[in-house]
Amino acid sequence: MTAQYSFTATCPKGLENVLADELRALDASVEREQPAAVRFTGDLAMAYRVCLWSRVANRVLLNLGQAKVENAEALYSAVVDVPWEEHISPTGVLWVQFSGTNREIRNSQFGAQKAKDAIVDRLRKATGARPDVDKRDPDLSVMLRLHRDNLEIAIDLCGDSLHRRGYRTHIGAAPLKENLAAALLMRARWPAIAEEGGALLDPMCGSGTFLVEGALMVADIAPGLLRESFGFERWLNHQNDLWLPLREEAIERRSQGLQNSLPEIRGYDADAKVLFAAESNIARAGLDKHVRVSCRPVAAFKVPSHRQVNPGLVITNPPYGERLGEQEELRETYAELGRQLKQEFGGWKAAIFTGNPELCHSTGLRSHKQYKLFNGSIPSQLLLFDIHQQRTGEDGGSGERSQPRLSEEAQMVANRLQKNLRNTGKWASKNGIENYRLYDADLPEFSAAIDVYKSTEGQIYAHIQEYRAPATIPEQKARARLSELVRATRHVLDLPSRNVSIKERRRHSHKDSGSQYQKRGQGALESTQAFWVEEYGAQLEINLWDYLDTGLFLDHRPVRQYLKQISKGKRLLNLFCYTATATVQAALGGCTESTSVDLSKTYQAWAQRNFRQNNLDPYRHQLIEADCLQWLQAAQQNRRGHYDVIFLDPPTFSNSAKMRGVLDIQRDHAELIRQCMVLLSPGGTLLFSNNLRSFKMDGEIKEAFSVENLSSKLLDKDFQRNPKIHNVWEIKAR
Repeated sequence: MTAQYSFTATCPKGLENVLADELRALDASVEREQPAAVRFTGDLAMAYRVCLWSRVANRVLLNLGQAKVENAEALYSAVVDVPWEEHISPTGVLWVQFSGTNREIRNSQFGAQKAKDAIVDRLRKATGARPDVDKRDPDLSVMLRLHRDNLEIAIDLCGDSLHRRGYRTHIGAAPLKENLAAALLMRARWPAIAEEGGALLDPMCGSGTFLVEGALMVADIAPGLLRESFGFERWLNHQNDLWLPLREEAIERRSQGLQNSLPEIRGYDADAKVLFAAESNIARAGLDKHVRVSCRPVAAFKVPSHRQVNPGLVITNPPYGERLGEQEELRETYAELGRQLKQEFGGWKAAIFTGNPELCHSTGLRSHKQYKLFNGSIPSQLLLFDIHQQRTGEDGGSGERSQPRLSEEAQMVANRLQKNLRNTGKWASKNGIENYRLYDADLPEFSAAIDVYKSTEGQIYAHIQEYRAPATIPEQKARARLSELVRATRHVLDLPSRNVSIKERRRHSHKDSGSQYQKRGQGALESTQAFWVEEYGAQLEINLWDYLDTGLFLDHRPVRQYLKQISKGKRLLNLFCYTATATVQAALGGCTESTSVDLSKTYQAWAQRNFRQNNLDPYRHQLIEADCLQWLQAAQQNRRGHYDVIFLDPPTFSNSAKMRGVLDIQRDHAELIRQCMVLLSPGGTLLFSNNLRSFKMDGEIKEAFSVENLSSKLLDKDFQRNPKIHNVWEIKAR
């Protein structure tokens, strides 16, 4: 009678019943399911068959025994009793993996070390030699699991995890493991659909894992056939006479399967680079004559027309985004997928696997089945859909895309935005203002600022800056409100998601100072370039995505206009100049020469682009990359009385590593003002601004100079809800 063994097949969490069904189909005797694993019995040939044919398992373990283990001595004793000389040569390579703890064994690394000592001691005593220990390509991998003082001892028959089939050498940015992809196809009933002649399509195929796994199934190809080796091939009890016939049978079944006519299997992706990876993986799997991929965006996803294609399965694992800006961009992708499925794929089945199920609501489809699973450590869901043909007129009869219906909360925000458009928007249009603040926490529960920009090409953009929610508001609720605000903004302004930038605004701690100079990365899914806007005849560069600030302080619009008016025929100094937009306005107003100083390389380069765009003469309008505090001190000697107009707009606080000192505007403003006054010509004007809400002008400065607070005069209608956003002082010699 053939010897029977106890085995454990492991799998991704949530797929235990799929694995159990697969094992039964392979004629294994399933004993029980347990978290992320299935216990079964069979002979050695059955274990080989599971290693070769299982599409869902991660590993197949041969169970050697169990023991009660309460402490390190009991652990050593349980392991040393196993006849390891029957499993590994004393000159071989060993690796020991240990998981679990108890009251005495509190560290898995300690448990592994103790178990390794026991195995090595046993082998040395039995053979006079000991194996090497290395996790790279071992001859025997020992797996030990401790749970509630119960130790399970097993050896891994697979070697490398079974999900590594061997065909995928190129992977995308967020790869889906092969065995998970296979299990999702099973959940979506792909084998039954293929049996009926249905097609398999993936509109966002990435590196093509769904396509390859789907083709392996219908072509009857063992998923382990492409692997170079299995762990059991170097196990001392390996029986090659059982293994080789199984492998030959799999090779014959593959040959026969590929001779049959496979159903249509196609993938699409908008990224040509990932399609190169998909093509390489498909070719390595030997499926390049049966699986095709094409570069195509979701908006162009249609049923293939080159041959008769039977309704089948659309399955995809779309990106789900980590930042809110990415998620808002992806809503349109999901919505587009839903539109294409309804318009083009009536009678088909669809399956979407995502780590953000909420995004699936944007498809406008209702799933009839949901499975909670994990993609690695990420909680995810597989949603299954029956696609019904969209009836004529569902798009409103115009063929145009309809906006999704807003929730009650989003509609409330939309109503306020529409009201502001009628008031602030009308005022801005009347005054030739194209870039303005539309909303500033008008509704307390939707605490954010929304700025509107119009590019010189006529594109409208929205810049949404969220204010940090109070600690009493749960993070999930705050994010939900921001999401509703974004939807309302897009709805009212009729904007695609790529024209909306979302940032969380928070007060900078001292250690955060200078972070506005750092590149933040893309806030949208696709790379978004900077664009130009017009303000009082000047063209200025805006970037809503890559940095904390956009390149243009909208609240300073009246300040720039005032500088333009008073700078004609004058010499200007702009300290802490940022992107030098104030200098540009002054130059266009007739300023004869200017000096603009800032420490940031990024802002200096930005300022240069603004200068070039407005044809400013670089010899008359000088940009200086320097610490303004040090530059001011040096200028006391060689630029006394040189400037007719000085614009001083320092940050509230700065301790940049490039600066020699620390700037605190409340503490240091008096000294800064005195130094600037030394540089002013007789009758000159210093315009001093800062955004410290609690700022108080130094009394000695008021006594020494003529000081006038222009804050209320230099604040436009769109910022009157927030009158303390900045304060502006005009200072002259008495």
